[in-house]
Amino acid sequence: MSTTPSPRRILIICHANTSRSIIAEAVLLRLLASRGVADRYAVRSGGIAPFARDGSLVSLDARFVLRDIGIHLPEGAGATDLKRQRHLIVEADVILAMTDEQRRMLAKDFPEAGGKPVVLLRELAGESGDIADPAMQSEDVFRHCRDEIVRCLELGLHRLLEG
Repeated sequence: MSTTPSPRRILIICHANTSRSIIAEAVLLRLLASRGVADRYAVRSGGIAPFARDGSLVSLDARFVLRDIGIHLPEGAGATDLKRQRHLIVEADVILAMTDEQRRMLAKDFPEAGGKPVVLLRELAGESGDIADPAMQSEDVFRHCRDEIVRCLELGLHRLLEG
C-alpha cells in the first residue's frame, strides 16, 4: 500500500499579511510550480501583529507589483490573522519571517511556534537583515520590496527544498 507523504507546510509571516507575506507566498508558489514540486508543499501566509485581521484587503500596490511579474491574485484574496488562525502555526514545518522583530513577536505571543524553525527571508538567502515594510510608500518602494523577496526566495529555494 503506497501512501503519499503529506506536503511540507511553509508559513510566511509579516505584520498584517497585506503586502510582504502575500508577495512572498505568491512568488514561492510560482517558484515551486516552475520546478514541478508544488504538490509537495503547502504554502500559506498570515499576519501576527495586533492589527492583523482576517479578510483585510491585500494592498493595491502589492497587487500591482505582482501583476508586473505576471502573478494575478484572485479576486477577493485577503489577509489571514494568525491570532485567530493559530492552527496554521501549529501545522507549519517551517516559518519564514520578514524581520527579526516578527521572529521575536512570534516567540513571545505564539507559544505554538516553539521549537519550529523560524527563518528570516534574508537568512534563507544566506544573508542577514530585514525586509522592510513598504506600506504607505511609493510603488517604486513596493517594486524594490518585491524584487528583494523574489531574490531571497530564488537564492534560498534549495534550502527549502532540502527541508
